[in-house]
Amino acid sequence: MGKLNGKAVVAQGGGPTAVINQSLIGVILEARKFDCIENVYGAMHGVSGIIKEDFMDLTQATTHNLEMVANTPSSGMLSTRDKPDGEYCQKIFEVLKVHNVRYFYYIGGNDSADTCRIVNENAQKAGYDLRVVHVPKTIDNDLLVTDHCPGFGSAGLFVSQAFAGINLDNRSIPGIYIGVVMGRNAGFLTATSIFAKKYPDDGPHLVYVPEKAFDKTKFLSDVERIYRENDRCVIAVSEGICDAKGEPMIASLMENQEKDAHGNIQLSGTGALGDALAGLIKSELKIKRVRTDTFGYLQRSYLSTVSAVDANEAREVGEKAVQFSVWHDIDGSVAIRRTGDYSVEYFLTPLSTVARNTKSMPDEFIDTENSTITEAFKSYARPLVGTLPTYDRIWAPKVEKILNK
Repeated sequence: MGKLNGKAVVAQGGGPTAVINQSLIGVILEARKFDCIENVYGAMHGVSGIIKEDFMDLTQATTHNLEMVANTPSSGMLSTRDKPDGEYCQKIFEVLKVHNVRYFYYIGGNDSADTCRIVNENAQKAGYDLRVVHVPKTIDNDLLVTDHCPGFGSAGLFVSQAFAGINLDNRSIPGIYIGVVMGRNAGFLTATSIFAKKYPDDGPHLVYVPEKAFDKTKFLSDVERIYRENDRCVIAVSEGICDAKGEPMIASLMENQEKDAHGNIQLSGTGALGDALAGLIKSELKIKRVRTDTFGYLQRSYLSTVSAVDANEAREVGEKAVQFSVWHDIDGSVAIRRTGDYSVEYFLTPLSTVARNTKSMPDEFIDTENSTITEAFKSYARPLVGTLPTYDRIWAPKVEKILNK
C-alpha cells in the first residue's frame, strides 16, 4: 500500500509538562521529512482549535524557532480541558476531512487517547483513510501499557528537589510539614519525594498515596511516632488520597468542596487538603508548629528543572508517532518498554488499550506499614528523575559544655 498523501495536524491536550514541547517538535520536524505530508498544521488550544479551524502552518516555522520551543515548558500550541464526546469527535473528523488531513497526532493523556480512538472510528466508518496516533504525556504517570510517561520524570525531579529543600528548612527550625502533590488516582509523582532523603533522619518521613486507603487514626499515630523520634516530621501527600470507601479525604475533612467542569471534586489549585490535615494534627496531637504547601501547578512546567532522560524520550515518542503512521501505515498510541538498565524501545499499542482508564502504583512500590515508599520504586523511577543537586551537613566535634553539663 502506498503512503497516504495529505496534510498532518498536531495538537496538545490536558495539563502541560516541562517536556511536552519536545514531543510537539519531534512530531513537526519528523513529519516535515516526508514528501507525502504536504503541510504540518498545529491546532491552537488542542481539539477545540480543530473544530474552530484555528490552525498554524508549522511547515513554515524555522527549525531554530522550533528547537527553542522544544526546550520551553508548557504547551507551545496551547491546550484545552475539553473532553470530547461522540458529537464533538465527529466535528473534529469533518474538519480534518475538509482540510485533506491524513495524519492526526494528539499529545495528551488517557482522555486524549480516547479522543483519538473515537475520531479514528469515525474515519473508518466514513471510509476515509486517516492515520491517528496518540502521543503520551502526563506527570501523573498513570497511562496503561507504557512503562512510564513523558513528563513524569521532570515533574518528579521538581518534587524531589522541592522536598530536599523543605527537609533542610524543616531540620533548621523543626516542626510538622505537609506537602500536597498532584495525583488524583496515582501516587507515582508523590513517591518521587523520597529521592530527597540522603541521611537516615531526612524527610519525607511519611508518604501517603491514593492506592492505599488513608486512615486518620494511623496517620496521627505515624506523625506522633516520627515527631517523638525526630522532633520534626516531613510528610508527602497525594492530593487524591481516599478513605476505605474510596471517597476523597478532602470530602470527609471539609464540609464544602469545589467541583471542576466535569463534576469531580477540585483537588488542585486549593490548599484545602493540606489545611485540613494540619488542623487534624493541631487539634488531636496538640502540636502548634504545623505548616503546609500545595504544589499545584508549580510541578508541571517549572523552567530549567528538566530530566535529560525525560526530554529525550519525549522527543522520541513524537518522532516515533510519525514513523509508525507513515512507514507502517498504522494507528495507535506510542508506548515505552524497558529493555535494560537503563534502555528503552518504543512500540505502538491499540488506542483502545490506553483510552479512558488509568494505571496505579503496584503494591511492591508501597510500604503500607511504615507509610513510605520502597526501594523497588527507587529502582524504577531513579533513571527517569535523574540526578539531584547535592547537599551536605557540617561534621565537626562538639565542644565540651562548662555551664550546662
